[in-house]
Amino acid sequence: MSNEPQSNGAAGVGSTVAAVAGVSALSQMATIPGAYAAGSDEIRVGLVGCGGRGSGAAMNALKSAEGVRLVAMADAFKDRLDSSRQQLTQRGGEAVQVTDDKCFVGLDAVDKLLQTDVNYVILASPPGFRPGHIKAAVAAGKHIFAEKPVAVDGAGVRQCFELAPEITQKKLALVAGTQYRHFIPYLESMKRIHGGEIGDLVEGRCYYNTTELWKRDRQPEWSDLENQMRNWLYYTWLSGDHIVEQAIHNVDAMNWAYGANPVRAMALGGRQTRIQPEFGNIYDHFTVEYEFPNGARCVLMCRQQEGCDKKVANEFVGTKGTAFVLPQYYITGKNEWKLDDTTSTDLGNAYVQEHTDAIASIRAGKPLNELKQVAESSLSAILGRHAAYTGQVVTWEEALNTPSLFPQTLTWGPMPVPPVPMPGQPTA
Repeated sequence: MSNEPQSNGAAGVGSTVAAVAGVSALSQMATIPGAYAAGSDEIRVGLVGCGGRGSGAAMNALKSAEGVRLVAMADAFKDRLDSSRQQLTQRGGEAVQVTDDKCFVGLDAVDKLLQTDVNYVILASPPGFRPGHIKAAVAAGKHIFAEKPVAVDGAGVRQCFELAPEITQKKLALVAGTQYRHFIPYLESMKRIHGGEIGDLVEGRCYYNTTELWKRDRQPEWSDLENQMRNWLYYTWLSGDHIVEQAIHNVDAMNWAYGANPVRAMALGGRQTRIQPEFGNIYDHFTVEYEFPNGARCVLMCRQQEGCDKKVANEFVGTKGTAFVLPQYYITGKNEWKLDDTTSTDLGNAYVQEHTDAIASIRAGKPLNELKQVAESSLSAILGRHAAYTGQVVTWEEALNTPSLFPQTLTWGPMPVPPVPMPGQPTA
């Protein structure tokens, strides 16, 4: 699997189913000189968040179409920006044209980048920053590639819901890092699920069971805020916990298959192996039962624990059969089907394809807007987390109305870590 979370940069916060044919048609437009119907051919990329995922997304964008250049970079930390810039220059060649005056560092770095002539911004800072960064990029009139999730709490989702119509009104594009939506095996599978080939969905099983991820040892000169931002995975205000940051891929596939959002969730979760303070206040395992409007259920299981079996998969049971979606793609039952052996199942292709589709839509004058869709998937994951943290059955509306986890002010100083949530006990 290539969709394990990578180390993200932490850029500044001053402002604080498509049919396969449709995707292919837009993709072809991006590679044919002179085929662009609207706007400038040149895509000038600004990277916000220079960690592993941000650097990877920048390279994906450079490979996605002709006429794409990386011209500006922003991050809260100079060492992260410098390392990313060096690597991207080596790998991207002439397509990387980032001069010193287009490198921005600090908590206001994103605002400075948005004042440049970039017209396509990659937002890849820790997810807690995402709603504010999207708002600032929309205000600046930039096309957006936003890594998933787009929020870590109900307040952030509400802001995204408010911004989605504005993006359309301004004729901007926003494509999200839920790359399954741009992956041919998924598109083929969902086309059959939505076409009724497994009948009415009655049950789903989604898994994101994987290993532990990276951690950076705290350095003596780091403040509390710097340590949390450099180890953002382990703090709910920054990552949303791994059910939101990582398992959102499978939550998104669940919503996509059902064609709806869950109405409520019951869950359990906890912290068994990552119990030391340096692992912040997140859990290391979750199991969630989601209920959909028609009464159908879907169980999501995710964990980040060493020495355990891995499974990253989606399975959807209908009245006529079962669809297995990732790592293999087939249907059993009345309408048997298996993905053509000649179709690539390398998920890495989708990381490039999502930028190809975004840029093709911009050049065609028909910009994609995925914000509402990815915000709903983000909230579905938040719903599961909130049910596990509280030990209560939580409704969609209750999750949507949760307050912001983001600090009111950010300064390079002390920042106490909230306690690990204990189900059945009130939170502070």
